[in-house]
Amino acid sequence: MIIAQELETQQNISPNVIFPPGDLYSDEPPVETELHLEQIMLLIKCIKWLWKDRKDFYAAGNLTIYYSPNQKKSEYFRGPDFFVVLGTERKTRKSWVVWEEEGKYPNFILEILSPNTANTDREFKKQLYQDTFRTPDYFWFDPYTLEFAGFHLLDGEYQPLEANEKGHLWSHQLGLYLGIHEGLLRYFTSEGKLVPTPEERAEKLAAKLRELNIDPDTI
Repeated sequence: MIIAQELETQQNISPNVIFPPGDLYSDEPPVETELHLEQIMLLIKCIKWLWKDRKDFYAAGNLTIYYSPNQKKSEYFRGPDFFVVLGTERKTRKSWVVWEEEGKYPNFILEILSPNTANTDREFKKQLYQDTFRTPDYFWFDPYTLEFAGFHLLDGEYQPLEANEKGHLWSHQLGLYLGIHEGLLRYFTSEGKLVPTPEERAEKLAAKLRELNIDPDTI
């Protein structure tokens, strides 16, 4: 997440070292704040619940993407705060290694802004994801200032997305809107309905059962 730390990691490893595939663990530093962590976990949890029957995607947060054309861990890596890859096997990974994943890069990336990373996310990473990753959908969000923006790759360049009447931005790749709800970024369906967390859905079901005079704790 922080460029200086990534450069330090790169400089401490000999450029001639080629790691075996099984050793490609994520190199990402801890997330910056509790709110950053909550936001990442929320996005991962909701997409995995919504797509619980799908086996053709991978969603992760604060995980290193290795993309060296020389297949070296010591060069060319980046760790988005949250990303989704489509058309791939749904399984646990230590990191995302492009040369082991049929050359696939993320279809969707979200960076969570902070005072330390905001300029990098808006400029350097945006250029990287546009020109090198060719990631179709790129978003950023600041959970403190509520700055929110999204871009879609068109003819090789990111074009800013226009918000709908609710202030939500459409992700072509996810087939979902993203919008701010109670201070955090959430998914919304194409009809504008909030995608619930598993806990929210369970509470809604429990409330419905109580309306029917059924104690959900006895089921």
